[in-house]
Amino acid sequence: MNITTKTVAGVISGFVFILYFIGVYWSFEPNEINIKEQVTLDATQENVAPVVGYTTTTALIRVSETLLNKPGGYLLNDALPPSVFLDNIPSWEFGALEMVRDMALVMRQEFSRSQSQSLENQHLKNAQPQFNIDSTSWAMPSAESEYQKAIDELYLYRKALTDVNSQSAQFYARADNLQDWLKEVEKRLGSYSQRLSASVGRDQLNTDLAGDSNAQQSTAVPSSLTMKTSWWKIDNEFYEARGACWALLHFLKAIEIDFHDVLEDKNATVSVQQIIRELEASQQAVWSPLVLNGDGFGLVANHSLVMANYISRANAALIDLNKLLTQG
Repeated sequence: MNITTKTVAGVISGFVFILYFIGVYWSFEPNEINIKEQVTLDATQENVAPVVGYTTTTALIRVSETLLNKPGGYLLNDALPPSVFLDNIPSWEFGALEMVRDMALVMRQEFSRSQSQSLENQHLKNAQPQFNIDSTSWAMPSAESEYQKAIDELYLYRKALTDVNSQSAQFYARADNLQDWLKEVEKRLGSYSQRLSASVGRDQLNTDLAGDSNAQQSTAVPSSLTMKTSWWKIDNEFYEARGACWALLHFLKAIEIDFHDVLEDKNATVSVQQIIRELEASQQAVWSPLVLNGDGFGLVANHSLVMANYISRANAALIDLNKLLTQG
């Protein structure tokens, strides 16, 4: 090997080495955002007094901005190294994005409207579909550009909320509105719990039509199903669930503030706090370099089952909270 070949090999090795450490740095999950501090800071800068809805809108803005501004930026649509070789943090981004989409939809259809016949807020009407662009789109338009446009619309909506001379923007903190969002969250968490539990493979009875003797479905399915997550997808499912829980954690902390009177009236504040506690537990550091997939009672840990446990407990508390809002 001559000196030229050695030099080229050294340059390539150094380049790969640099890309590796950039990839590791970009793979760190964002820290939790202090929503109360952000609300205080933003309200001070805008010289306004926070009103009902200001905190929830701020949480949606900050979570969305984190997707774009964290180390490496938004990676899910990247087509170049090192991000093209990463899968954990893009899966995390998608989980958080799904929660953002749900919140944006509920804000447009429920939180900002007094009844079914009321007009939609124009800013939320613009923002919500912009969050729904293909998350892997990288050009004409890129996902980042559309998400940023949605965030800009959320800023305008939040500003309008605090304008005492205009009633064009409203946020209605009512029990029925909150229930609509909680129902969407229940479905998300239930799905994540099932997908995480399938990491070890298990038989499950088909309960799709349970409870209604006249129920029908379009295509017949077996009475018993075997659910098993592909070995290649286990870490993706795990990090998608972590991203979703991270975003949901911030939204619930905002809901606790904006819906304070409703929750107090239903004696449900402690229920929200318990859900928050379960979600905080799901964000504990993963010290293993790999997402382990041991058997349920085997010698090796199963990170997916641990995550499924926290999500299932949070989901059970969500169901109880929904009942309190209905019957409390």
